[in-house]
Amino acid sequence: MSTRAAEALSRPVRIGGLTIPNRVAMAPMTRVGSPDGVPGEEVAAYFARRAAGGTGLIITGGTYIGHPSAGQHDQVSRLDGEDTHAGWSGVVEAVHAAGGLIMPQLQHVGMVRNPGEPPYPDAPAIGPSGLGLDGTAGAGREMTLKDIDTVVEAFATAAATAERLGFDGVELHGAHGYLIDQFLWATTNRRTDAYGGDLKSRTRFAAEVVTAIRSEVSPGFPVVLRLSQWKATDYNARIADTPDELATILMALVDAGTDAFHASTRRYWLPEFPDSDLTLAGWVKELSGKPTIAVGSVGLDTEFMSSLAGGTANPTGITALLDRLEADEFDIIAVGRSLLGDPAWTTKILHGHDTTITPFTPASLAALH
Repeated sequence: MSTRAAEALSRPVRIGGLTIPNRVAMAPMTRVGSPDGVPGEEVAAYFARRAAGGTGLIITGGTYIGHPSAGQHDQVSRLDGEDTHAGWSGVVEAVHAAGGLIMPQLQHVGMVRNPGEPPYPDAPAIGPSGLGLDGTAGAGREMTLKDIDTVVEAFATAAATAERLGFDGVELHGAHGYLIDQFLWATTNRRTDAYGGDLKSRTRFAAEVVTAIRSEVSPGFPVVLRLSQWKATDYNARIADTPDELATILMALVDAGTDAFHASTRRYWLPEFPDSDLTLAGWVKELSGKPTIAVGSVGLDTEFMSSLAGGTANPTGITALLDRLEADEFDIIAVGRSLLGDPAWTTKILHGHDTTITPFTPASLAALH
């Protein structure tokens, strides 16, 4: 197993102008631990331990862009203001010193925000149509065209800041029912202007975010977009019912300048559409022609929501994962809970020490360790 795992996972892969030394990424998992949005030494050490443990690419948890309505917690990291910039510089330096690469996941929560939540309690929730994830009127408002322009600019500013601070690329959180995803999903996007209606129009906001970022960063600076079918409140939700519909979304984003996609699923191995064994990540790669990251219950016997409810996730091995990587179904595997349980998971897998992996338990969520 060690030889096979090493051969499959140790191959470098290129995204934009960046060469990632292996095929393992740390999945973005939004954690508290950044008081007033400022990541400190504890956050730097948390990510650096995973880099030192052999993980080639670190993707941070959701990091709020510089817009008042972007977030909903005062302990989640932001990317606006001198204090947050200084904090992130320390994180980047620590990860690089440990031999890793790092990207922030840029986030705007949109209509998921509740009234009065920090870091800006007076800021309203905003979304494409002012609807919550159940499709009914939410405690917020529909975005004006000026709102759209302002948020697009905030994403671009955050990406440019990330490059200036030494990050190796950026990932846009376009999944799980947050703002970019709210535009993509017909349930939350009922607009009748150029940003709503058919699927290509619903993709316009995401494409404009990517285009704006591309105009503010260096040509080789990677822009990754994370997408999903499921939402935090609806596992059966879909933004695309067919491969053709998925292709409509992907090609608009490729044309805008997206370098890679991160296909978020709860179980990475499940087929996405009828009459094919291809996973969502497999379809995304086939249809877009871009490098693709897969994620979802890697090497574990339970999906993540059961773990969050207090269950232990036991290691199951990665033979099926290696089958798909060797077939080039996708390019990178993002690992979440396994890396929370054991920061050295990647090194142990690569060297055949998988029997020594520390399993994920509820205690793994207790602190940034």
